Amino acid sequence: MESPSPGGPAEPRRVHLDNRQVRTLAHPLRMRLLGSLRVDGPATATALAEKLGTNTGATSYHLRQLAEVGLVTEDPARGTSRQRWWQSAHDVSDFEPTDFDDDPDARAAVQWIQADQVRVMADLAQRWLAVEHHQPRNWRDAVGMSDLVLPLDPTRLRALSDELWAVLMRYRDDAVAEGADVKPVHLFLAGFPRLDERW
Repeated sequence: MESPSPGGPAEPRRVHLDNRQVRTLAHPLRMRLLGSLRVDGPATATALAEKLGTNTGATSYHLRQLAEVGLVTEDPARGTSRQRWWQSAHDVSDFEPTDFDDDPDARAAVQWIQADQVRVMADLAQRWLAVEHHQPRNWRDAVGMSDLVLPLDPTRLRALSDELWAVLMRYRDDAVAEGADVKPVHLFLAGFPRLDERW
């Protein structure tokens, strides 16, 4: 992850995904590899294979696929003649689903990526709920989910999403007190129109 610069927090490195990148990224192991490199920092294929419960051959192959489309790069400062270290090329990926309206394969890849995000969110929530009664009270009170139905048009929904994203970026850039009880927290931002018989 990117460290704040001396003059203030660094802007996250962003990539607006193109057709080739979304088609490459729409794979379960590639999503996990990129996520691990973004959250935990540079690693070797061997370390990633051990962490993600796969083999080094598969990990190396999929890292090369991600590298071909510019989503990961080698970390030459850490690499040796015997070991290749990999790092994410960006901190944040984004795309507009309508970017791919004319490319059925890329559109299918985007739908897979979005469905995978929903699956990851459900999995993380279920794993937390299975162990929350063993967790400290302050964490149990801080964690939660809520929902709200708002009357919005597309312009206001986009403005709301942008504003909430700006809040998340502010928290990302805030300095953390030494010795604080900090854990990585996975946050999801989503808003969907209700599709019922009135639509």
